[in-house]
Amino acid sequence: MSRFVLAASALVLLSLTSLATRAEETPSPPRQQWSFDGIFGTYDRAAQQRGFQVYKEVCSACHPVKHLYFRDLADIGYGEDEVKAIASTYQVTNEQPNDQGQMFQRPARPSDPIPGPFPNDQAARAANNGALPPDLSMIVKARDGGPNYVYGVLTGYKEEPPAGVNLLPGMNYNEYFPGHQIAMPPPLADNAVTFADGTPATVPQMAHDVVTFLTWASEPNLEPRHRTGFKVMLFLIITAGIFYAAKRKIWAAVH
Repeated sequence: MSRFVLAASALVLLSLTSLATRAEETPSPPRQQWSFDGIFGTYDRAAQQRGFQVYKEVCSACHPVKHLYFRDLADIGYGEDEVKAIASTYQVTNEQPNDQGQMFQRPARPSDPIPGPFPNDQAARAANNGALPPDLSMIVKARDGGPNYVYGVLTGYKEEPPAGVNLLPGMNYNEYFPGHQIAMPPPLADNAVTFADGTPATVPQMAHDVVTFLTWASEPNLEPRHRTGFKVMLFLIITAGIFYAAKRKIWAAVH
């Protein structure tokens, strides 16, 4: 029995040591200030639109946003005509064939989903040396650490790995990516885009803006949920006050 206990204890200690080592090897990304944090948090519309621009001009070359439609862009401050203009820059396959029974390409409409860069996963893998670029429409909700993790990965690339770290062929060193070796090369570079509002397009700024956009894509109901939660809390506080006043009145008559 004692041997069994010792063996079990050794396994637990080994597991804890392994977990601690991995935690030390991959530091947690630094926490950023986000406008949508907290119960009163809201999305920064300007940051969302800049983030969509970063996605469109940089990230969309490899990553789809499968759950977004062009009409959804109205939620981040684009007008109806602007949404139509954005959609028209994309070509999509019409849902129905033409009179000759052939499928054809047409400019996208607001009712169309935003098309990805590849027709299917097989084509995506073929273009990326077997790696499948993840869908970004839910990436913030799908990763531990949420927006801070995605921001950390976007800004965590190092030109040279630390001494003693040997990168596999085709891999890049990233401080916050688990294992530190990531197939995706650094996606952002200073001045990779030109923001219409004149905001300097530094790597931290672009990362912050595109994460704001992707957080909205992952959780478009955040603002209504926050408003509803505030109303519920206010209702409960008022109700509690009414019940407390009624209780005092009732018990005052008893005493």
